[in-house]
Amino acid sequence: MSRSLNKVQLIGNLGADPEVRSIANGSRVANVNLATSRRWKGQDGQMQEKTEWHRLVFWNSNYNKLADTVERFCKKGDKLYVEGSIEYRSWQDKEGQTRYTTEIRVTELILLSGRSGDIEGEAPAPRMAGASAPRKAKDEPADDFPEALDAEDDDLPF
Repeated sequence: MSRSLNKVQLIGNLGADPEVRSIANGSRVANVNLATSRRWKGQDGQMQEKTEWHRLVFWNSNYNKLADTVERFCKKGDKLYVEGSIEYRSWQDKEGQTRYTTEIRVTELILLSGRSGDIEGEAPAPRMAGASAPRKAKDEPADDFPEALDAEDDDLPF
């Protein structure tokens, strides 16, 4: 039996605000470019960096509204985790030239950037598309039960 897999996982930053449009059948699609970078030390001892740009496509579907989520919650510079598949397309431009593009069709999205208005000093929690995480009250003490951390009172069987 022959098997195959077309899966992409990326973490990067948006290069611009999303471009969202409606197509003829009424569906909505969002496009954005995501930058991923890697750093290494070259043979000369100097730090090198290379940035790759990935074209992401988010579609609204019956079970999720990724295009709407990206339009509402994402902006230039935000950090995202995305999963999807690679798609290759070709089309004719206005001059009749055949153009080609490589895109990532996103099926999963996690927003890694914090929201404006997060609680001071608290690290932002990852947010899945459309999900909201419970927040700790600003005046709630962080160590409600410090004695729970004492090793002498450990009831764990291992």
